[in-house]
Amino acid sequence: QVQLVESGGGLVQPGGSLRLSCAASGIIFNSHIGSWFRQAPGKEREWVAQIQSTGVTNYVDSVKGRFTISRDNAKNTVYLQMNNLKPEDTAVYYCNALVGGLNAYWGQGTQVTVSS
Repeated sequence: QVQLVESGGGLVQPGGSLRLSCAASGIIFNSHIGSWFRQAPGKEREWVAQIQSTGVTNYVDSVKGRFTISRDNAKNTVYLQMNNLKPEDTAVYYCNALVGGLNAYWGQGTQVTVSS
């Protein structure tokens, strides 16, 4: 049974930083693609960042230079370091694991609110 558990969300002022964590069980994260998505109120869920099994990373243009996705293989955990946060980054952030290129698993989501 695959389970993804996110943590690290919260309230932060503009320009601040947060680090999200996604701990996996039931899969070995470094064998699959790990991603972060987000969904703001009234908007569709959007892809934010991805780390492939090779370690190659990709980002949506709006977060390039501010967010960094990484992976700790020993902890079987994927992280999203978010710096210089903006109000438009406010959303529920979801961890995703794509297993075998076919099966997608989701975490429960963690709220990030950027406000003064």
